[in-house]
Amino acid sequence: MPGGTAIHLTALDGIVNVNSLFTLAVFIGLTWNPSDPENTLIEADDPIACRPGPSVAEDLVSFHVYSFSSFLFSSLVALGLKQAIRITRSPSYHRPAEILVRVNSTLLRIGMLVSGVGSAAGCVFLMLALINVVQIKLGTLACGSFNTLAAVVPLVIFVSVALLIYVCTVLYAFTR
Repeated sequence: MPGGTAIHLTALDGIVNVNSLFTLAVFIGLTWNPSDPENTLIEADDPIACRPGPSVAEDLVSFHVYSFSSFLFSSLVALGLKQAIRITRSPSYHRPAEILVRVNSTLLRIGMLVSGVGSAAGCVFLMLALINVVQIKLGTLACGSFNTLAAVVPLVIFVSVALLIYVCTVLYAFTR
């Protein structure tokens, strides 16, 4: 696997960096109080059906926690893989000038796949949390508000397309 290790390290760095950004977003989201009646854009004359119930706020917190745990899991797996690569590259195992590394490629591929699945799951949970934020701020999806749908539909489309591309890339890398 000449040169492959550097590529794997770069990919693992990318996973950890993106997960860190998303984890920061989750923490910022958790600081927001969804029960604050002043923190909504729903007009007072809107029907009661447009106001979300407490289950939406509960789901918001739950999805934030699921997202955080998925990103943390993915990052820890990626960091563990990076550490395993670094240990096998240490001078006690190889001469410093040697670039070939003995890494179990099957375990590396499986670890990268598991890390990718954790990141994808975290993105799905973060998207679900954002949908709940929109419902709290603009009204429930069942109400059919234009503003709610205008916020949720692009979110679901863009995140789904990006996740599809990410999953296809991870599966491609897994099979190589």
